Formats: sequence, C-alpha cells, structure tokens
Amino acid sequence: MSSATDTEEVLITRAAKDIVDSHKTIALTGAGISVESGIPDFRSAGGLWSKYDPEEYAHISAFRSNPTKVWQMIKEMMDLVLGAEPNPAHVALAELEQMGLLSSIITQNVDGLHQRGGAKKVIEFHGSNQWLVCLQCGYRQEAVSLSFEEIPPLCPECDSVLKPDVVFFGEPIPWEAQTGSFEEARTCGLVLVIGTSAVVYPAAGIPTSAKQSGAKIIEINTEPTPLTGYISDYLIQGTAGAILPKIVEEVKKHIS
Repeated sequence: MSSATDTEEVLITRAAKDIVDSHKTIALTGAGISVESGIPDFRSAGGLWSKYDPEEYAHISAFRSNPTKVWQMIKEMMDLVLGAEPNPAHVALAELEQMGLLSSIITQNVDGLHQRGGAKKVIEFHGSNQWLVCLQCGYRQEAVSLSFEEIPPLCPECDSVLKPDVVFFGEPIPWEAQTGSFEEARTCGLVLVIGTSAVVYPAAGIPTSAKQSGAKIIEINTEPTPLTGYISDYLIQGTAGAILPKIVEEVKKHIS
C-alpha cells in the first residue's frame, strides 16, 4: 500500500519497476482514458446520458422498437467518436505492448482509439462503434464508410436497420471478450486500471479476479474510486495522458 506522502514521482518510479518485474501485465481502461481525446464520459455532466436517458435510447429493446429515434443519439455519438484522435495515454500503452511489457488491453470503451494509437492486442469488452452490423443477416461494414445523412442506415443485403457493433443495455457481453478478459486477469501478475471506477459489472470483476489470483493492481485515475485502498495496491492520481508517458519513460530507464 502506498503512503499518503508518496509523491507522483515516487509512484511513477514504483509503477515502472512493477511493470518491468511482472511476468505478465494487462491494462483495463475506461472512459477516463479517452476524455483527453475529447470524448466525455457518458455518465459525466457533459456526457450523452445527461441529454439522453439510457433506458430510452441505449437499451436494445428501445433500438428494436424505434431505431430512428435511437439513431439520433447514435449519430451524435458517432460524430464525436469518429472525429477523435488517440492521445498520449493510448500511445504510451501501445509502446509498452511493443516493448513486450503489456500482454493485452481490455477496454470498456467503444471508440477504437487504442488500435489507432498503435495497440494490437485489444479486447473490446463492450464492442466497437467502428463497425455497423445487421441484426437480421449479420452483414458488417465499417462505420466510416457511412455518410449518416439518412438515418437509420439500412443493410444493403436485406434492408434491415444497421446497428453499431456495441453492447446495448439488455445485451450480453460478447462471450469471447468476456472469457478472454477473465483468462487474462487470472493469469497476469499486474493490472493497470486506467480511467475507470470499475463499478459496472461484469468488467468491474476483472481487477478483483486478478487480485484473487495474486496480481498487483495499480490504479491511474483522476480521483479515488471504490477500488482505491481496497483492491488497488496504490493509486497514481492524475490524468492518464500525463501519467502513462512518464511511466513509459521510466520503464525505458529500467530496461536500458
């Protein structure tokens, strides 16, 4: 457990050493890592859920019953996300992966910014809005290929409404993503929990599962969360875009 007097510099040095010493490190990321790319947390004051009731707009039953209405919210989300760029935090995690020090990134985000930042092994726990899928025939197409001038967009194969390939409320987490994530958690030695309060299950169970298997948990968040001092070994308080590049620089010193 870290002391209240530990400075950011001390904790960053400690994190770098823990990463270098770990036999396998994974990252769990949430909305906080993409805020610096201009994508507000949906649950924040400026987020989508302050404007759109999620039960009314983000539940799969709402999509099925009134896709035109739900697509008004989706279009706003797409405009925001498809125009965003990866920030230094996304790039720093990709660097750790390229150095062979990060096994995978499990993300609750649907923005595709980890991949665009250079990461290869990304488990998208809640899907990705980089793709549209037809619930009727399974047809898929990239979201960027769509103009979104006419909503809802229709499947060119069967004329049904296309849906972003993200997990709506009322839909199950993709089986492969869920089993893959918990396998990574069970077999790792260290979890970097970044930009998430880890309160939404089942993703919230990942740090706990790793902890129960003997892993160390490092939290990088702007403020304490329910994990702090309970599941996490220590918290480095600050933005991911400021903290992660510093950790990577420190890691480079340890391995040079």
